[in-house]
Amino acid sequence: MPGVTGRVALVTGASQGIGRACALALSEGGASIALAARNEEKLAAVVSDIEAKGSQAAAFRMDVSNEDEVKTAVKAVLARFSKIDILVNNAGVTKDTLLLRMKRVDWDSVIQTNLSGTFFCTQAVIGAMLKQRWGRIINITSVFGQTGQIGQANYSASKAGLIGFTMAMAREVASRNITVNAVAPGFIETAMTEGLPAELKTKVNEMIPLGRAGTDMEVATAVRFLASEEASYITGHVLKVNGGMLMG
Repeated sequence: MPGVTGRVALVTGASQGIGRACALALSEGGASIALAARNEEKLAAVVSDIEAKGSQAAAFRMDVSNEDEVKTAVKAVLARFSKIDILVNNAGVTKDTLLLRMKRVDWDSVIQTNLSGTFFCTQAVIGAMLKQRWGRIINITSVFGQTGQIGQANYSASKAGLIGFTMAMAREVASRNITVNAVAPGFIETAMTEGLPAELKTKVNEMIPLGRAGTDMEVATAVRFLASEEASYITGHVLKVNGGMLMG
């Protein structure tokens, strides 16, 4: 089985954290990588990391919340690589506060980036996938899109929306040999969680049956599997990568 060898993957939010790990994992599996994010300097560093290992990569500035930027970037990716086989919708933001104090702008910003951004990116690439009759779309949701979380009504709603979006799209495009799945990380060690107090991290780890936070590469290898030929009979699925935080 060829895995992802010879494929072209577009990864959003690829400048750091889980997105960067997904880009590295897919490139190690033999894919060429189009990296998209807002921070061009960080993107360039990831391109260098991938190229240093002998794989192909290119950076494309993209704010997924801006539909025009998404369309422009996807056209540039197609011009550079001629195709897009794999889309990893990873870009996301958080603006946490209790609903009583949440400002409309914070609600809109999170929904626009996390949910509408996935819509924009998927719509921009789906035509090319339908034409070639092959594709893999992986949406990065969250355990909190399944359980909810205090202070994250906006984030939890956006991630729950991604699960519904994943299942709807899986049904729409299955006849064209395109699979659409989601990966739901639990508590993962990233730049976003580094600043949390040690006491809070300890409490969270106590809630995880495996007793520890996950790593970005543990999420990325799950993404690589769903992007591969080996996962050709899996679609509309939410793969939990959460150390047992949520079962069933």
